[in-house]
Amino acid sequence: MKILCVGRNYSEHAKELGNAVPENPVIFSKPDTALIKNGESFFHPDFSTDIHHEVELVIKISKMGKKIQPKFARNYFTEIGLGIDFTARDMQSKLKEKGLPWELAKAFDGSAPIGEFINIENTDLSNINFSLKKNGEVVQQGNTAQMIFPFEEIVSFVSQYFTLKVGDLIYTGTPAGVSKVNVGDKLEGFIEDQSMLVCEIK
Repeated sequence: MKILCVGRNYSEHAKELGNAVPENPVIFSKPDTALIKNGESFFHPDFSTDIHHEVELVIKISKMGKKIQPKFARNYFTEIGLGIDFTARDMQSKLKEKGLPWELAKAFDGSAPIGEFINIENTDLSNINFSLKKNGEVVQQGNTAQMIFPFEEIVSFVSQYFTLKVGDLIYTGTPAGVSKVNVGDKLEGFIEDQSMLVCEIK
């Protein structure tokens, strides 16, 4: 099982970090040790003082495929979930300044909490609302209509480079509103009005 992630897929988020809007999906990966499941807590690492939350819709691949055309991409997933891409922003900034890969800032242990999944067989994928609350206050809100690259285009693009296998996860990007988390914070993520993920910062 692999975890692929899309960066800068919402233009307002790209702008808030001072990044250009990309022409193609920006792809990076995380190891399976990044996953936190079943509402487990996130333990703040000691190598960063600026961990940011990034709530994201997550595609779960249900069928093996490669070089998938966009018009057939929906045949390769039947469920979406909600996840958080924790980012060590201070470390990421230093790596970017040196032109180095992001993995140390993005792929560390526990950096990818994942919540429940829902069936999207009869869902309009271009109009899904999702949000994140921090300590009961909404801090991020997004809708798939705001995506630069929609689900089908993401699946098609990554399948040109990586064979997708059953159970692979694709984190599809975060909307604006990312901010620092601190020990004691509680994060709760929603798809529409349904609570999908809870993560406490320890």
